Amino acid sequence: MPRSAVRRLATPVGVMAAVVAAFGYVGAVDPNQPGHYPVCPMLRLTGLYCPGCGGLRSAHAVAHGDIAAALGSNALAVVGYAVFAVLWLVWMVRASRGRPVRIALAPVWMWGLGVVLLIFTVVRNLPFGSMLAP
Repeated sequence: MPRSAVRRLATPVGVMAAVVAAFGYVGAVDPNQPGHYPVCPMLRLTGLYCPGCGGLRSAHAVAHGDIAAALGSNALAVVGYAVFAVLWLVWMVRASRGRPVRIALAPVWMWGLGVVLLIFTVVRNLPFGSMLAP
């Protein structure tokens, strides 16, 4: 492999190595056991689940191949893992071809993401949305 190709692929490969290491750690150190990770500040102060609550349990379940449990802990995080995987794959392909990756989201997409996070947060804290609570 030419040196320029190695250099182009170094960053996406490094990012994936960090993600694999993080998932490996969370897979080895069970967040379902108390005392291993800090409690969510929002949950501790308000008693409400934030959009990230259950994310570590979700990552632990994904690391063990239990997608159903991952969805039960934090469905939005699982969607985020899938989106990351697709974007990383696009990044790798484009980097291997020597083409830059440019992700330019219009403000409407950023607002849309904010609305999805807000709706997810509100619904998972209501009685009818308890299936979204971790």
